[in-house]
Amino acid sequence: MNRRLILALAGAAVLAGCGQSQPAAERKEIVFSILSAESQTSAEADWAPFLADMSKAVGRPVKAFYGSNYTALIEAMRFRQTDLGWFTNQSGLEAVRRANGEVFARSVNPSGIDGYEAVIIIKAGSGLTLDRILKCDRTLNFGMGDPKSTSGTLAPMTYLFAPRNLDPSNCFKTVRSANHETNLFSVSGGLLDAATNNTASMDRLKLLDTDVARNTLKNVEIVWRSPRIPEDPLVWRKDLDPALRKKLGDFIFSYGVGDTPEAARQRAILEKIQTKPFVVADDSHLIPVREMEATGQLIEARNRKDAAAEAKAQAALAQIAKERAAAP
Repeated sequence: MNRRLILALAGAAVLAGCGQSQPAAERKEIVFSILSAESQTSAEADWAPFLADMSKAVGRPVKAFYGSNYTALIEAMRFRQTDLGWFTNQSGLEAVRRANGEVFARSVNPSGIDGYEAVIIIKAGSGLTLDRILKCDRTLNFGMGDPKSTSGTLAPMTYLFAPRNLDPSNCFKTVRSANHETNLFSVSGGLLDAATNNTASMDRLKLLDTDVARNTLKNVEIVWRSPRIPEDPLVWRKDLDPALRKKLGDFIFSYGVGDTPEAARQRAILEKIQTKPFVVADDSHLIPVREMEATGQLIEARNRKDAAAEAKAQAALAQIAKERAAAP
């Protein structure tokens, strides 16, 4: 084979490789990932009007991406199958760390109270107490959230179980991982003795104002609350086209703002997804969840007497304290 032919084939291979490595650039639609703590069906009904308005504003189709779990949404952004989306704090942190993500906005609680609480719920009237749950005698059926859920897993581990050197997998007869809606119905129906949840999910169910929603909430009680957790972030890929990012930002930060009938219509849509108009944020929004994570790691290291892991967690907390002091 002569030299010219070799070079021609090599050049063709390079061009083919370039074409295969940029599928996201060829995609015409915008893909918005939605991290729903409830079922996909209920999330679709709430989010469809917002995504339709986004499509009109940016002049491109907007498609929703619903992952079966938190990891699926992180991996979808990592492989450029999604462009932006609503994340929890913990999964948003993972998207920033592993999926070239960047926090650019955050939600605002419609109640006026900024943030929400992780909770543990029991069936109303069961007589089950927090002390009984923490007895850790492997007789109760317990529900946790997704492993990357801030309120369903990280907060209860950081603030409740880890300080007591307790591992839920060794404490309960069974431990099931599910979304907040499933855990609510399971505790209400007596399928689980207790489960993690959060006040935002319970408020969302209250908004439905149906017989099923009212009966479900009537049948559960809260026996533990975490410290307040920051509202959830919106994350987009850092490598999005700057012109597209400007269009998306212009839409998101103007949506529901103002005193016109159109703004009122938009705010009603936002209320369905449990937020007031979004506000600007950046990666510093994740400082509290990073602090929560490092605190949990410090407690676990001390419990197992791991000096190296303890020093690493302390260094992480020191770095977080510096960033908190420098944050606006």
